[in-house]
Amino acid sequence: MKDADAVSLTVNGATVAVQSAPGRRLSDVLRSDLGLTGTKVGCDAGDCGTCTVLMDGAAVCACLTPLARAAGADIRTVEGLSEGAALSALQASFLRHGAAQCGICTPGMLMAATALLSRNPDPERAEVEEALGGVLCRCTGYAAIVDAVLDAPNPPPAAACPRAGGAVGAAVERLDGRPKVAGREIFGADHVPQGALLVRAIRSPHASARFRIGDVQAWVAAQAGPIRVFTAGDIPGDNRFGVIPVFRDQPALAESHVRMRGEAVALVAGDPEIVETLDLSDFPVAWEAQDGLADAETAKDPGAPQVHETRPGNILIAGKVRRGDPDQALSDAAHLAGATIRTACVEHAYIEPEAGAAWMDGETLVIQACTQAPAMDRDDTARVLGLAPDRVRIIPSASGGGFGSKLDLSLQPLIGLVTLKTGQPCRMAYSRRDSMTSTTKRHPATMSARAGADAAGRVTGMVFDGDFDTGAYASWGPTVAVRVPVHASGPYRVPNYHAEARAVHTNGPTSGAFRGFGVPQAAILQETLFDDLAEQAGIDRLRFRLLNALRDGDSSVCGQVLHGVGIHDCLTALQDPWTEALEAARRVNGRSGRVRRGVGIASCWYGCGNTALPNPSTIRIGLTPDGRLCLHQGATDIGQGANTVIAQIAADALGLPLSDVTLVGPDTALTPDCGKTSASRQTVITGKAALLAGAALRARVLALTNMGDGAALALEGRRLVVRDGPGQRVIDLAALPPDAHGYVLAAEESYDPPTRPLDENGQGVPYAVYGYGAQVVELDVDMTLGTVKVRRITAAHDLGRAINPMLAKGQIEGGIAQGLGMALMEEYIPGRTENLHDYLIPTAGDMPDIRSILIEKPDPEGPMGAKGLGEHVLIPTAPAILNAIRDASGARITRLPALPHRVLAAIRAASEGA
Repeated sequence: MKDADAVSLTVNGATVAVQSAPGRRLSDVLRSDLGLTGTKVGCDAGDCGTCTVLMDGAAVCACLTPLARAAGADIRTVEGLSEGAALSALQASFLRHGAAQCGICTPGMLMAATALLSRNPDPERAEVEEALGGVLCRCTGYAAIVDAVLDAPNPPPAAACPRAGGAVGAAVERLDGRPKVAGREIFGADHVPQGALLVRAIRSPHASARFRIGDVQAWVAAQAGPIRVFTAGDIPGDNRFGVIPVFRDQPALAESHVRMRGEAVALVAGDPEIVETLDLSDFPVAWEAQDGLADAETAKDPGAPQVHETRPGNILIAGKVRRGDPDQALSDAAHLAGATIRTACVEHAYIEPEAGAAWMDGETLVIQACTQAPAMDRDDTARVLGLAPDRVRIIPSASGGGFGSKLDLSLQPLIGLVTLKTGQPCRMAYSRRDSMTSTTKRHPATMSARAGADAAGRVTGMVFDGDFDTGAYASWGPTVAVRVPVHASGPYRVPNYHAEARAVHTNGPTSGAFRGFGVPQAAILQETLFDDLAEQAGIDRLRFRLLNALRDGDSSVCGQVLHGVGIHDCLTALQDPWTEALEAARRVNGRSGRVRRGVGIASCWYGCGNTALPNPSTIRIGLTPDGRLCLHQGATDIGQGANTVIAQIAADALGLPLSDVTLVGPDTALTPDCGKTSASRQTVITGKAALLAGAALRARVLALTNMGDGAALALEGRRLVVRDGPGQRVIDLAALPPDAHGYVLAAEESYDPPTRPLDENGQGVPYAVYGYGAQVVELDVDMTLGTVKVRRITAAHDLGRAINPMLAKGQIEGGIAQGLGMALMEEYIPGRTENLHDYLIPTAGDMPDIRSILIEKPDPEGPMGAKGLGEHVLIPTAPAILNAIRDASGARITRLPALPHRVLAAIRAASEGA
């Protein structure tokens, strides 16, 4: 391009000239040409708002702004908010309030808020919510973000760092937070190796089809420059991956048969300027479409086609739990309730589509990409590519949300293949459509159950049966099928119980892990039945749950004797909010009008970690000769706060201030395996390993200095000073020989929770630690339109010990947002809702007032009494909303989401039934 074609604009106060096509997206120019990767891209359609920047002071979506429109304009990005190393007041407020979780939406939020505050330095809450309404967040539930904006003009005095031994329980800012709010965090699409090829995938438009790839060479020759094509025949290893080895069934590239829409059949790689403009619709592939299996009911038919020819039928696996004689208990019950409920296919809708880069470091293939499971990625990618695991290094980038889907491989073997075959670095970023069509979803479920209670309202028995559509490939279907029967009783005493859940193959999207592993679906049905039983018994719905709640010493439906049971405490904490909500509803409903107020309640419990399987984590902590305290923490933090919480535990166990801790990892070359980030396991399992490692290093220091258990430790430069009363010992760290990792004093400890396998009746010890919670929902139903507006949710959750109350509150608010979406609006339909315009998730304006109550009933096994939280907080929200809808309108919702037309139909059915 000639110099005359240069476009001049001012970016963060500096005038720049950009030589580029005038129609090019401003987001691409900022990121690729100017290196300002703080501006993120989540959709390229103006739907998510994460690319928001200021143009002449106004907030605009950079992905919708052509470069020509920005000519001569004053552009400000998130990098322009800071002054040197100093954060702006708004950025500092985001950090202080925990408003950045995964951090991918944070730049867009900051810029939208900056535009608002420049117009109105003292906005009302509703004004902030409106200003942020164009930027989507999937993690926070928005409340912390709005609070941060409101608080930015009047910051409180800086909080002191917690003293040694005082980190646990302190609401400290997240240790990885500054890069998120400053726009310096490196996500999957942000690292571009020099000379990297761009990789794109050819994907199936059909749910089921045979295919044949034609004359690739002729197609390549017709393109504007040199490109390369790779197919399944180029894969040097075993072209199958899966999170559970015995169910490994998904090809990295399909060979001759696709089983789901969006499945990749080929890769195109080459110079980015060529590849990004290719029209892939004319790629030479001939499709022979087949009738696909659309739902589990059809797939279970004995005459249905098999999704996988090597398996008999389409039932992948069935899980079950049996205890007592539920049939007799139901026959004898004074009160009996039954229902069938269908839940939808739900998209994770993280704001960051999958992205990453690959390159060779000597003989080692290095892949940096968004992931929740680096060690699993390494092993599966190595197998697909025919490499030894030690020849693959996984460096997790920051993950812009995950919620379970980024546990599965996506682009890792694809970019690894291209780099292995070409010897060149490469990068790949899924489009929003690629991400939504090809990655995992929440299992759609069809569930039926019956439950009975005696005349006093005590539950006597329950039978549960569910089909969970696991889609084309196994993924986490076996985990869901096994976990659901364990949890479908809810956190209640159910002496006679039979639950069975099946993972069923269809040609729908692969269903995998999504915050709860099937338990949220089961809780909807169970909590609906418990409302029915309470009504029949003439008992207040909260009191009914208190009457049946598990207590310490009770046995679960698996026969496990439980300790540290906090559900009764959670329900007790909700008694006043419940009473107040019912009274408020009576006042509202006493007025005439078409809007009715309803109040609902639901509970949850959730086992932390793998179900009755080994589940270890390993932590290394060490002191360097120059006095640095390094914590090798290999658990990926996807926004939930593992980097901070685990460091808080380790620091207190060792007895040094949290401010002394330097985080290392996760990186399969640098950090031990902390397992996958899923199932609310990191605080409990990796946290326990951190506790053991910190304590072991402390014991070694005390032994060297001959000091007592109560001694205080302090790092003073290269000296470790140990004081016990008037006594003092000094360790000269520089004088000690370093070990193979460079540490002069170190400890490495592992922890695997004590579980016991389940027998043929599902009896055993599936989890060592459980978390508990309950929520009260207040909402309005428009009886004419069928619309639902959630007004307030009061959430009481038992987390054993609140390691970091601020982060815990953020998890509750974020989980509630996803539960609200599941209940009222979210449904993924292949071919129809493959973007963030047609697939709706809650915005800031959809969120209710959320009041969090942290219950701390210590668990004897958890680190410092702690329990997990992240998965649990989602579970009660949808059933509490549905129970509140029924309380308001009489409408029994049996199919989710509760869209207005379904609510209206249910209102009419209830009226006709009356």
